[in-house]
Formats: sequence, structure tokens, C-alpha cells
Amino acid sequence: MVNTAELEQDLARLKQEHRDLDMAIEALERMIAGDQLQVQRLKKRKLTLKDQIIRLEDQLTPDIIA
Repeated sequence: MVNTAELEQDLARLKQEHRDLDMAIEALERMIAGDQLQVQRLKKRKLTLKDQIIRLEDQLTPDIIA
């Protein structure tokens, strides 16, 4: 089983990559002849990262029994 510290490191890395993609997408969109295919690819990668981030956050958050 993966320990909490490893999950937190993975989460931090994914969040940083997600932020980096945000900046790359914004830069491409500001270009007059921006590569729309590349923007779409980056947005798809960003969504994949978001899903991974949510999954890791769920693993790190203990279940609350009501």
C-alpha cells in the first residue's frame, strides 16, 4: 500500500503540472496563430490531471461515517 507521504508528493506534482499546463494553454491562446490542436491536447491532458488529482485527494481524505 502507498503511504500518505507518497500520495501527497504525487498530488503536489500533479497540481504543479496542472498549473504549468494552464500557463502553456494561456500562452498558446494569446498567440495570433496559436496551434489549436496543441491547445486541445493540453486541455485534454489538464482534464486527465484533474481526474488524477481528485482521485488522490479522495485517497488522502478519510471517509466520514455519518
